[in-house]
Amino acid sequence: MNRGMAAIFRCIQGALAPLLLLAGGPALSAPREAPLEARLRAHVEVLASDDFEGREPGTEGEAKTLRYLGKQWFDIGLVSGTNDPGNEWFAPVTLVAREPASSSAQFARKGRRQYVPKAAVLMLTSGNRSLVKDAPLLFVGKGRGPVPDRSELAGRVALLLDGDGGDSSRQDALLAAGASAVLTVLDGDRSLDSVAARRKRSGYALADDNVGGDLEGFITQEGMIRLLQGSGMTLADLERKAGRPEFVPEVLDITGTLEATTRETKIRTYNLIGKLPGRKRDSGAVLLLAHWDAFGICGDETAEDRICNGAIDNASGIAVLTEAARILARGPRPERDIYFLATTSEELGLLGAHAFAENPPLPINQIVAAFNIDSIAIAPRGSPAVIVGKGLTSLDSRIAAVAKREKRKIVDSSEANAYVKRQDGWALLQHDIPTVMVTSAYADLAKMEAFFEGDYHRPSDDLKRPIEFGGAADDVLLHVALARWFADTRKVPSAAAK
Repeated sequence: MNRGMAAIFRCIQGALAPLLLLAGGPALSAPREAPLEARLRAHVEVLASDDFEGREPGTEGEAKTLRYLGKQWFDIGLVSGTNDPGNEWFAPVTLVAREPASSSAQFARKGRRQYVPKAAVLMLTSGNRSLVKDAPLLFVGKGRGPVPDRSELAGRVALLLDGDGGDSSRQDALLAAGASAVLTVLDGDRSLDSVAARRKRSGYALADDNVGGDLEGFITQEGMIRLLQGSGMTLADLERKAGRPEFVPEVLDITGTLEATTRETKIRTYNLIGKLPGRKRDSGAVLLLAHWDAFGICGDETAEDRICNGAIDNASGIAVLTEAARILARGPRPERDIYFLATTSEELGLLGAHAFAENPPLPINQIVAAFNIDSIAIAPRGSPAVIVGKGLTSLDSRIAAVAKREKRKIVDSSEANAYVKRQDGWALLQHDIPTVMVTSAYADLAKMEAFFEGDYHRPSDDLKRPIEFGGAADDVLLHVALARWFADTRKVPSAAAK
Protein backbone atom coordinates (compact mmCIF):
# COMPACT_ATOMS: atom_id res chain seq x y z
CA MET A 1 0.00 0.00 0.00
CA ASN A 2 1.49 3.39 -0.95
CA ARG A 3 2.08 5.90 1.83
CA GLY A 4 -0.82 8.18 0.94
CA MET A 5 -3.45 5.48 0.94
CA ALA A 6 -1.90 3.74 3.94
CA ALA A 7 -2.36 6.98 5.83
CA ILE A 8 -5.98 7.07 4.72
CA PHE A 9 -6.57 3.60 6.09
CA ARG A 10 -4.76 4.34 9.37
CA CYS A 11 -7.03 7.28 10.05
CA ILE A 12 -10.26 5.50 9.09
CA GLN A 13 -11.42 4.73 12.63
CA GLY A 14 -10.97 8.21 14.05
CA ALA A 15 -11.79 10.37 11.04
CA LEU A 16 -14.87 8.45 10.06
CA ALA A 17 -16.49 7.92 13.43
CA PRO A 18 -18.97 10.78 13.06
CA LEU A 19 -19.86 9.75 9.52
CA LEU A 20 -20.30 6.11 10.43
CA LEU A 21 -22.56 7.02 13.30
CA LEU A 22 -24.48 9.20 10.88
CA ALA A 23 -24.80 6.36 8.36
CA GLY A 24 -26.02 3.91 10.96
CA GLY A 25 -28.26 6.21 12.94
CA PRO A 26 -31.96 5.44 12.85
CA ALA A 27 -32.90 9.10 12.54
CA LEU A 28 -31.86 9.11 8.88
CA SER A 29 -34.03 6.17 7.85
CA ALA A 30 -37.35 7.07 6.27
CA PRO A 31 -40.06 5.92 8.68
CA ARG A 32 -41.81 3.51 6.33
CA GLU A 33 -38.81 2.14 4.48
CA ALA A 34 -37.72 -1.47 4.73
CA PRO A 35 -34.32 -2.01 6.37
CA LEU A 36 -32.51 -2.42 3.04
CA GLU A 37 -33.95 0.82 1.68
CA ALA A 38 -32.96 2.58 4.91
CA ARG A 39 -29.38 1.32 4.59
CA LEU A 40 -29.22 2.55 0.99
CA ARG A 41 -30.51 5.95 2.06
CA ALA A 42 -27.96 6.13 4.87
CA HIS A 43 -25.08 5.56 2.43
CA VAL A 44 -26.39 8.19 0.04
CA GLU A 45 -26.89 10.72 2.84
CA VAL A 46 -23.22 10.38 3.72
CA LEU A 47 -21.74 10.18 0.22
CA ALA A 48 -23.93 12.96 -1.20
CA SER A 49 -23.56 15.28 1.78
CA ASP A 50 -22.06 18.73 1.32
CA ASP A 51 -19.18 17.58 3.51
CA PHE A 52 -17.98 15.37 0.63
CA GLU A 53 -18.06 18.40 -1.74
CA GLY A 54 -19.29 16.49 -4.77
CA ARG A 55 -16.69 13.69 -4.73
CA GLU A 56 -14.42 15.20 -7.36
CA PRO A 57 -11.30 13.14 -8.20
CA GLY A 58 -8.10 14.50 -6.71
CA THR A 59 -9.81 16.46 -3.93
CA GLU A 60 -10.46 16.02 -0.21
CA GLY A 61 -13.93 14.88 -1.26
CA GLU A 62 -12.32 11.87 -2.91
CA ALA A 63 -10.30 11.08 0.22
CA LYS A 64 -13.46 11.15 2.36
CA THR A 65 -15.28 8.96 -0.14
CA LEU A 66 -12.53 6.34 -0.22
CA ARG A 67 -12.18 6.35 3.55
CA TYR A 68 -15.90 5.78 3.96
CA LEU A 69 -16.16 3.02 1.34
CA GLY A 70 -12.93 1.36 2.42
CA LYS A 71 -14.17 1.13 5.99
CA GLN A 72 -17.56 -0.20 4.88
CA TRP A 73 -16.09 -2.86 2.61
CA PHE A 74 -13.48 -3.93 5.17
CA ASP A 75 -16.13 -4.34 7.87
CA ILE A 76 -18.37 -6.28 5.48
CA GLY A 77 -15.62 -8.85 5.18
CA LEU A 78 -14.19 -8.17 1.75
CA VAL A 79 -10.46 -8.39 1.15
CA SER A 80 -8.34 -6.21 -1.08
CA GLY A 81 -8.98 -6.98 -4.74
CA THR A 82 -6.06 -5.13 -6.28
CA ASN A 83 -3.86 -8.25 -5.97
CA ASP A 84 -1.00 -5.79 -5.56
CA PRO A 85 0.77 -5.74 -2.16
CA GLY A 86 2.09 -2.28 -2.95
CA ASN A 87 -1.40 -0.81 -3.47
CA GLU A 88 -3.88 -2.72 -1.37
CA TRP A 89 -7.54 -1.76 -1.87
CA PHE A 90 -6.72 1.43 -3.76
CA ALA A 91 -5.49 1.10 -7.36
CA PRO A 92 -3.79 4.34 -8.49
CA VAL A 93 -5.09 6.08 -11.60
CA THR A 94 -3.12 9.04 -12.92
CA LEU A 95 -5.04 11.51 -15.07
CA VAL A 96 -3.81 14.35 -17.21
CA ALA A 97 -6.03 17.43 -17.48
CA ARG A 98 -5.38 19.45 -20.59
CA GLU A 99 -6.74 22.91 -21.32
CA PRO A 100 -5.99 25.19 -24.28
CA ALA A 101 -3.09 27.54 -23.67
CA SER A 102 -2.33 29.39 -26.92
CA SER A 103 -3.71 29.73 -30.43
CA SER A 104 -2.23 31.39 -33.50
CA ALA A 105 -3.04 31.44 -37.20
CA GLN A 106 -1.27 33.23 -40.05
CA PHE A 107 -2.28 33.05 -43.68
CA ALA A 108 -0.56 33.98 -46.92
CA ARG A 109 -1.34 34.18 -50.63
CA LYS A 110 1.58 33.78 -53.04
CA GLY A 111 4.03 34.54 -50.23
CA ARG A 112 2.27 37.70 -49.04
CA ARG A 113 0.56 37.72 -45.68
CA GLN A 114 -3.23 37.80 -45.72
CA TYR A 115 -4.47 39.70 -42.68
CA VAL A 116 -7.11 38.01 -40.51
CA PRO A 117 -7.85 39.40 -37.02
CA LYS A 118 -6.50 37.19 -34.27
CA ALA A 119 -9.92 37.16 -32.58
CA ALA A 120 -11.48 35.63 -35.70
CA VAL A 121 -9.64 32.28 -35.46
CA LEU A 122 -9.41 29.71 -32.67
CA MET A 123 -6.94 26.83 -32.96
CA LEU A 124 -7.08 23.79 -30.67
CA THR A 125 -5.00 20.65 -30.25
CA SER A 126 -5.41 17.37 -28.41
CA GLY A 127 -1.66 17.19 -27.74
CA ASN A 128 0.87 19.40 -25.99
CA ARG A 129 1.69 21.39 -29.14
CA SER A 130 0.72 21.12 -32.76
CA LEU A 131 2.16 23.18 -35.60
CA VAL A 132 1.48 23.25 -39.34
CA LYS A 133 3.65 25.55 -41.48
CA ASP A 134 2.73 26.97 -44.88
CA ALA A 135 0.18 24.26 -45.64
CA PRO A 136 -2.19 24.81 -48.60
CA LEU A 137 -5.91 25.08 -47.84
CA LEU A 138 -8.05 22.39 -49.47
CA PHE A 139 -11.73 23.31 -49.64
CA VAL A 140 -13.67 20.11 -48.99
CA GLY A 141 -17.22 21.47 -49.00
CA LYS A 142 -19.69 21.18 -46.16
CA GLY A 143 -19.77 19.48 -42.77
CA ARG A 144 -21.40 16.43 -44.29
CA GLY A 145 -20.16 14.37 -47.19
CA PRO A 146 -17.49 11.89 -48.26
CA VAL A 147 -13.89 12.20 -47.12
CA PRO A 148 -11.25 12.78 -49.83
CA ASP A 149 -8.42 10.33 -50.37
CA ARG A 150 -5.30 10.53 -48.24
CA SER A 151 -3.33 11.60 -51.29
CA GLU A 152 -5.50 14.74 -51.55
CA LEU A 153 -5.40 15.54 -47.83
CA ALA A 154 -1.75 14.88 -47.01
CA GLY A 155 0.13 18.08 -46.17
CA ARG A 156 -2.98 20.22 -46.49
CA VAL A 157 -5.45 22.03 -44.23
CA ALA A 158 -8.99 20.83 -44.90
CA LEU A 159 -11.35 23.82 -45.03
CA LEU A 160 -15.09 23.18 -44.66
CA LEU A 161 -18.34 25.03 -44.06
CA ASP A 162 -20.39 24.50 -40.91
CA GLY A 163 -23.74 25.99 -41.97
CA ASP A 164 -25.56 22.72 -42.65
CA GLY A 165 -25.47 21.81 -38.96
CA GLY A 166 -23.08 18.89 -39.24
CA ASP A 167 -21.48 17.50 -36.09
CA SER A 168 -17.73 17.03 -35.66
CA SER A 169 -17.66 13.56 -37.20
CA ARG A 170 -16.46 14.76 -40.61
CA GLN A 171 -13.73 16.88 -39.05
CA ASP A 172 -12.55 13.84 -37.11
CA ALA A 173 -12.65 11.71 -40.26
CA LEU A 174 -10.64 14.29 -42.21
CA LEU A 175 -7.92 14.30 -39.55
CA ALA A 176 -7.93 10.51 -39.40
CA ALA A 177 -7.59 10.38 -43.20
CA GLY A 178 -4.42 12.45 -43.17
CA ALA A 179 -5.28 16.16 -43.18
CA SER A 180 -2.58 18.20 -41.45
CA ALA A 181 -5.31 20.28 -39.82
CA VAL A 182 -9.00 21.08 -40.19
CA LEU A 183 -10.38 24.62 -40.34
CA THR A 184 -14.17 25.03 -40.01
CA VAL A 185 -15.93 28.18 -41.19
CA LEU A 186 -18.61 29.11 -38.66
CA ASP A 187 -21.16 30.20 -41.25
CA GLY A 188 -24.17 28.72 -39.42
CA ASP A 189 -25.64 29.13 -35.95
CA ARG A 190 -22.44 28.46 -34.00
CA SER A 191 -20.29 31.37 -32.91
CA LEU A 192 -16.62 31.42 -32.01
CA ASP A 193 -17.55 32.37 -28.44
CA SER A 194 -19.79 29.29 -28.09
CA VAL A 195 -17.10 27.02 -29.50
CA ALA A 196 -14.51 28.57 -27.20
CA ALA A 197 -16.73 28.19 -24.15
CA ARG A 198 -17.23 24.50 -24.87
CA ARG A 199 -13.78 23.56 -26.10
CA LYS A 200 -11.71 25.61 -23.65
CA ARG A 201 -12.80 23.48 -20.70
CA SER A 202 -10.26 20.98 -19.47
CA GLY A 203 -10.15 17.66 -21.26
CA TYR A 204 -9.03 14.58 -19.36
CA ALA A 205 -7.15 11.44 -20.32
CA LEU A 206 -5.24 8.68 -18.61
CA ALA A 207 -1.60 9.68 -18.21
CA ASP A 208 -0.48 6.58 -20.11
CA ASP A 209 -2.68 7.35 -23.12
CA ASN A 210 -0.80 8.31 -26.25
CA VAL A 211 -2.82 11.41 -27.08
CA GLY A 212 -2.25 12.60 -30.63
CA GLY A 213 -1.56 16.14 -31.71
CA ASP A 214 -4.58 16.70 -33.95
CA LEU A 215 -4.93 20.35 -34.92
CA GLU A 216 -8.42 21.75 -35.38
CA GLY A 217 -9.45 25.36 -35.97
CA PHE A 218 -12.52 27.54 -36.32
CA ILE A 219 -12.82 30.81 -38.25
CA THR A 220 -15.71 33.27 -38.20
CA GLN A 221 -17.59 34.33 -41.35
CA GLU A 222 -16.00 37.77 -41.09
CA GLY A 223 -12.56 36.20 -40.78
CA MET A 224 -13.17 34.02 -43.83
CA ILE A 225 -14.34 37.01 -45.85
CA ARG A 226 -11.07 38.77 -44.95
CA LEU A 227 -9.09 35.70 -45.87
CA LEU A 228 -10.66 35.55 -49.34
CA GLN A 229 -10.09 39.21 -50.17
CA GLY A 230 -8.09 39.61 -53.36
CA SER A 231 -8.54 35.99 -54.38
CA GLY A 232 -11.39 36.67 -56.80
CA MET A 233 -13.57 34.36 -54.69
CA THR A 234 -16.15 35.09 -52.02
CA LEU A 235 -17.67 33.08 -49.21
CA ALA A 236 -20.88 32.91 -51.26
CA ASP A 237 -18.86 31.36 -54.10
CA LEU A 238 -17.61 28.63 -51.76
CA GLU A 239 -21.16 27.95 -50.61
CA ARG A 240 -22.36 27.62 -54.23
CA LYS A 241 -19.49 25.29 -55.12
CA ALA A 242 -20.18 23.10 -52.06
CA GLY A 243 -23.85 22.82 -53.02
CA ARG A 244 -23.24 21.43 -56.49
CA PRO A 245 -23.82 17.67 -57.00
CA GLU A 246 -20.58 17.46 -58.99
CA PHE A 247 -18.52 19.17 -56.24
CA VAL A 248 -14.91 18.04 -55.93
CA PRO A 249 -12.35 19.30 -53.40
CA GLU A 250 -10.43 22.37 -54.57
CA VAL A 251 -7.00 23.63 -53.54
CA LEU A 252 -7.12 27.37 -52.80
CA ASP A 253 -4.23 29.73 -53.45
CA ILE A 254 -3.95 30.30 -49.66
CA THR A 255 -1.53 28.74 -47.20
CA GLY A 256 -1.79 28.62 -43.43
CA THR A 257 0.69 28.48 -40.56
CA LEU A 258 -1.36 27.25 -37.63
CA GLU A 259 -0.37 26.45 -34.05
CA ALA A 260 -2.02 25.49 -30.77
CA THR A 261 -0.68 24.46 -27.37
CA THR A 262 -2.18 23.09 -24.16
CA ARG A 263 -1.40 23.20 -20.44
CA GLU A 264 -1.20 19.94 -18.53
CA THR A 265 -2.03 19.14 -14.91
CA LYS A 266 -1.61 15.66 -13.43
CA ILE A 267 -4.24 14.33 -11.04
CA ARG A 268 -3.65 11.33 -8.80
CA THR A 269 -6.86 9.43 -8.09
CA TYR A 270 -7.90 5.85 -7.21
CA ASN A 271 -10.17 2.96 -8.04
CA LEU A 272 -11.28 1.00 -4.98
CA ILE A 273 -11.23 -2.78 -5.52
CA GLY A 274 -12.52 -5.35 -3.07
CA LYS A 275 -12.92 -9.09 -3.43
CA LEU A 276 -14.98 -11.92 -2.03
CA PRO A 277 -12.65 -14.91 -2.57
CA GLY A 278 -14.16 -17.96 -4.19
CA ARG A 279 -13.65 -21.62 -3.34
CA LYS A 280 -12.28 -22.62 -6.75
CA ARG A 281 -9.11 -20.82 -7.70
CA ASP A 282 -8.56 -20.10 -11.39
CA SER A 283 -12.23 -20.69 -12.22
CA GLY A 284 -12.77 -17.08 -13.26
CA ALA A 285 -14.52 -14.17 -11.58
CA VAL A 286 -17.65 -12.07 -11.55
CA LEU A 287 -17.37 -8.28 -11.38
CA LEU A 288 -19.83 -5.78 -9.88
CA LEU A 289 -18.97 -2.11 -10.34
CA ALA A 290 -20.21 1.44 -9.89
CA HIS A 291 -18.49 4.82 -10.16
CA TRP A 292 -17.96 6.85 -6.99
CA ASP A 293 -17.15 10.25 -8.55
CA ALA A 294 -19.32 13.29 -9.25
CA PHE A 295 -18.54 16.82 -10.44
CA GLY A 296 -17.46 18.53 -7.23
CA ILE A 297 -18.05 22.28 -7.04
CA CYS A 298 -19.81 22.79 -10.33
CA GLY A 299 -22.52 25.42 -9.93
CA ASP A 300 -22.33 28.98 -11.15
CA GLU A 301 -20.26 31.25 -8.89
CA THR A 302 -23.30 33.35 -8.08
CA ALA A 303 -25.50 30.34 -7.20
CA GLU A 304 -26.51 29.68 -3.60
CA ASP A 305 -25.90 25.92 -4.04
CA ARG A 306 -22.75 25.12 -6.03
CA ILE A 307 -22.05 21.49 -5.01
CA CYS A 308 -22.95 18.75 -7.47
CA ASN A 309 -23.61 16.18 -4.74
CA GLY A 310 -24.41 13.35 -7.16
CA ALA A 311 -27.01 11.63 -4.96
CA ILE A 312 -28.65 9.59 -7.71
CA ASP A 313 -25.60 9.81 -10.00
CA ASN A 314 -23.96 7.89 -8.51
CA ALA A 315 -24.05 7.69 -4.71
CA SER A 316 -27.10 5.48 -5.22
CA GLY A 317 -25.12 3.06 -7.41
CA ILE A 318 -22.28 2.86 -4.89
CA ALA A 319 -24.86 2.23 -2.15
CA VAL A 320 -26.37 -0.66 -4.14
CA LEU A 321 -22.91 -2.09 -4.80
CA THR A 322 -22.03 -1.91 -1.10
CA GLU A 323 -25.24 -3.54 0.10
CA ALA A 324 -24.95 -6.30 -2.52
CA ALA A 325 -21.45 -6.96 -1.18
CA ARG A 326 -22.80 -7.12 2.37
CA ILE A 327 -25.42 -9.76 1.50
CA LEU A 328 -23.02 -11.81 -0.60
CA ALA A 329 -20.37 -11.78 2.13
CA ARG A 330 -22.89 -13.12 4.66
CA GLY A 331 -24.01 -15.94 2.38
CA PRO A 332 -22.32 -19.18 1.29
CA ARG A 333 -18.87 -18.79 -0.17
CA PRO A 334 -19.08 -18.67 -3.98
CA GLU A 335 -17.08 -20.90 -6.28
CA ARG A 336 -15.70 -18.01 -8.33
CA ASP A 337 -14.16 -14.84 -6.94
CA ILE A 338 -16.53 -11.89 -6.90
CA TYR A 339 -14.84 -8.53 -7.39
CA PHE A 340 -16.31 -5.18 -6.33
CA LEU A 341 -15.01 -2.14 -8.18
CA ALA A 342 -15.72 1.51 -7.33
CA THR A 343 -14.34 3.45 -10.27
CA THR A 344 -12.97 6.95 -10.39
CA SER A 345 -13.45 9.53 -13.15
CA GLU A 346 -16.46 8.04 -14.91
CA GLU A 347 -17.77 11.55 -15.37
CA LEU A 348 -14.51 12.56 -17.06
CA GLY A 349 -14.80 9.91 -19.79
CA LEU A 350 -15.09 6.45 -18.16
CA LEU A 351 -11.40 6.78 -17.32
CA GLY A 352 -11.35 4.69 -14.13
CA ALA A 353 -13.01 1.78 -15.93
CA HIS A 354 -10.51 2.05 -18.78
CA ALA A 355 -7.66 2.10 -16.25
CA PHE A 356 -9.03 -1.04 -14.58
CA ALA A 357 -9.26 -2.86 -17.91
CA GLU A 358 -5.81 -1.74 -19.03
CA ASN A 359 -4.14 -2.78 -15.77
CA PRO A 360 -6.50 -5.41 -14.32
CA PRO A 361 -5.95 -7.30 -11.06
CA LEU A 362 -6.62 -10.56 -12.94
CA PRO A 363 -6.52 -11.59 -16.59
CA ILE A 364 -9.57 -9.96 -18.12
CA ASN A 365 -10.47 -13.11 -20.02
CA GLN A 366 -11.20 -14.67 -16.62
CA ILE A 367 -14.09 -12.24 -15.98
CA VAL A 368 -17.12 -14.27 -17.02
CA ALA A 369 -19.58 -11.42 -16.46
CA ALA A 370 -19.58 -7.82 -15.26
CA PHE A 371 -22.58 -5.80 -14.03
CA ASN A 372 -22.40 -2.03 -13.87
CA ILE A 373 -24.65 -0.06 -11.50
CA ASP A 374 -25.33 3.60 -12.29
CA SER A 375 -28.00 6.15 -11.28
CA ILE A 376 -30.19 3.43 -9.85
CA ALA A 377 -32.56 5.28 -7.47
CA ILE A 378 -35.27 6.18 -9.98
CA ALA A 379 -37.92 3.44 -10.07
CA PRO A 380 -40.33 2.42 -7.26
CA ARG A 381 -40.37 -0.98 -5.61
CA GLY A 382 -41.84 -3.72 -7.82
CA SER A 383 -40.68 -2.16 -11.09
CA PRO A 384 -39.40 -4.35 -13.94
CA ALA A 385 -35.74 -4.26 -14.98
CA VAL A 386 -34.10 -3.85 -18.37
CA ILE A 387 -30.72 -4.83 -19.81
CA VAL A 388 -28.67 -1.85 -20.98
CA GLY A 389 -26.40 -3.56 -23.47
CA LYS A 390 -29.00 -6.10 -24.58
CA GLY A 391 -27.68 -8.18 -27.46
CA LEU A 392 -24.09 -6.98 -27.07
CA THR A 393 -22.94 -9.96 -24.98
CA SER A 394 -23.87 -13.61 -24.49
CA LEU A 395 -25.23 -12.88 -21.00
CA ASP A 396 -28.85 -12.09 -21.84
CA SER A 397 -30.37 -15.59 -21.66
CA ARG A 398 -28.78 -16.34 -18.30
CA ILE A 399 -29.85 -12.97 -16.92
CA ALA A 400 -33.39 -13.81 -18.00
CA ALA A 401 -33.16 -17.17 -16.19
CA VAL A 402 -32.01 -15.47 -12.98
CA ALA A 403 -34.74 -12.85 -13.23
CA LYS A 404 -37.37 -15.53 -13.72
CA ARG A 405 -36.20 -17.39 -10.64
CA GLU A 406 -36.25 -14.14 -8.66
CA LYS A 407 -39.72 -13.28 -10.02
CA ARG A 408 -38.37 -10.09 -11.63
CA LYS A 409 -39.70 -9.07 -15.00
CA ILE A 410 -37.14 -8.10 -17.65
CA VAL A 411 -38.45 -5.67 -20.26
CA ASP A 412 -37.80 -7.17 -23.71
CA SER A 413 -36.56 -4.00 -25.38
CA SER A 414 -33.33 -2.59 -26.73
CA GLU A 415 -34.40 1.06 -26.40
CA ALA A 416 -32.20 1.58 -23.36
CA ASN A 417 -29.16 0.70 -25.50
CA ALA A 418 -29.26 4.33 -26.62
CA TYR A 419 -27.46 5.02 -23.33
CA VAL A 420 -24.97 2.15 -23.42
CA LYS A 421 -22.01 4.39 -24.29
CA ARG A 422 -22.68 6.74 -21.37
CA GLN A 423 -21.62 4.40 -18.57
CA ASP A 424 -18.59 2.41 -17.40
CA GLY A 425 -19.86 -0.80 -18.95
CA TRP A 426 -19.05 0.62 -22.37
CA ALA A 427 -15.37 1.03 -21.43
CA LEU A 428 -15.20 -2.61 -20.31
CA LEU A 429 -16.93 -3.79 -23.47
CA GLN A 430 -14.17 -2.11 -25.48
CA HIS A 431 -11.76 -4.45 -23.72
CA ASP A 432 -13.89 -7.55 -24.44
CA ILE A 433 -15.22 -7.87 -20.90
CA PRO A 434 -18.87 -8.99 -21.17
CA THR A 435 -20.63 -6.17 -19.33
CA VAL A 436 -24.23 -4.99 -19.03
CA MET A 437 -26.40 -2.90 -16.74
CA VAL A 438 -29.41 -4.75 -15.33
CA THR A 439 -31.47 -1.96 -13.87
CA SER A 440 -34.96 -0.85 -12.95
CA ALA A 441 -34.00 2.78 -13.57
CA TYR A 442 -33.91 2.48 -17.38
CA ALA A 443 -36.96 0.23 -17.67
CA ASP A 444 -39.12 3.35 -17.70
CA LEU A 445 -37.18 5.60 -20.07
CA ALA A 446 -39.58 8.50 -19.56
CA LYS A 447 -38.64 8.68 -15.87
CA MET A 448 -34.95 8.29 -16.64
CA GLU A 449 -35.02 10.99 -19.29
CA ALA A 450 -36.91 13.29 -16.92
CA PHE A 451 -33.98 12.93 -14.53
CA PHE A 452 -31.50 13.64 -17.36
CA GLU A 453 -33.41 16.77 -18.28
CA GLY A 454 -33.77 17.90 -14.67
CA ASP A 455 -31.37 17.23 -11.78
CA TYR A 456 -28.73 15.25 -13.73
CA HIS A 457 -25.24 16.74 -13.30
CA ARG A 458 -26.66 19.70 -11.39
CA PRO A 459 -26.47 20.82 -7.74
CA SER A 460 -30.11 19.76 -7.37
CA ASP A 461 -29.12 16.06 -7.53
CA ASP A 462 -29.09 15.84 -3.76
CA LEU A 463 -31.27 14.62 -0.90
CA LYS A 464 -33.20 17.86 -0.60
CA ARG A 465 -35.56 16.33 -3.16
CA PRO A 466 -37.35 13.00 -2.68
CA ILE A 467 -35.40 9.97 -3.93
CA GLU A 468 -36.98 6.59 -4.65
CA PHE A 469 -35.06 3.73 -3.01
CA GLY A 470 -37.63 0.97 -3.56
CA GLY A 471 -36.44 -0.08 -7.01
CA ALA A 472 -32.83 0.28 -5.86
CA ALA A 473 -33.47 -2.20 -3.03
CA ASP A 474 -35.02 -4.63 -5.53
CA ASP A 475 -31.94 -4.24 -7.71
CA VAL A 476 -29.65 -5.04 -4.79
CA LEU A 477 -31.33 -8.43 -4.46
CA LEU A 478 -31.26 -8.99 -8.22
CA HIS A 479 -27.51 -8.27 -8.35
CA VAL A 480 -26.93 -10.65 -5.46
CA ALA A 481 -28.77 -13.34 -7.42
CA LEU A 482 -26.86 -12.53 -10.61
CA ALA A 483 -23.50 -12.65 -8.83
CA ARG A 484 -24.31 -16.01 -7.21
CA TRP A 485 -25.55 -17.49 -10.49
CA PHE A 486 -22.56 -16.40 -12.58
CA ALA A 487 -20.15 -17.41 -9.81
CA ASP A 488 -21.49 -20.97 -10.02
CA THR A 489 -19.25 -22.98 -12.37
CA ARG A 490 -21.99 -25.52 -13.02
CA LYS A 491 -24.59 -22.98 -14.02
CA VAL A 492 -22.11 -20.88 -16.03
CA PRO A 493 -19.07 -22.74 -17.35
CA SER A 494 -16.35 -20.30 -18.39
CA ALA A 495 -16.52 -21.18 -22.08
CA ALA A 496 -20.30 -20.76 -22.14
CA ALA A 497 -20.08 -17.38 -20.46
CA LYS A 498 -17.80 -16.13 -23.20
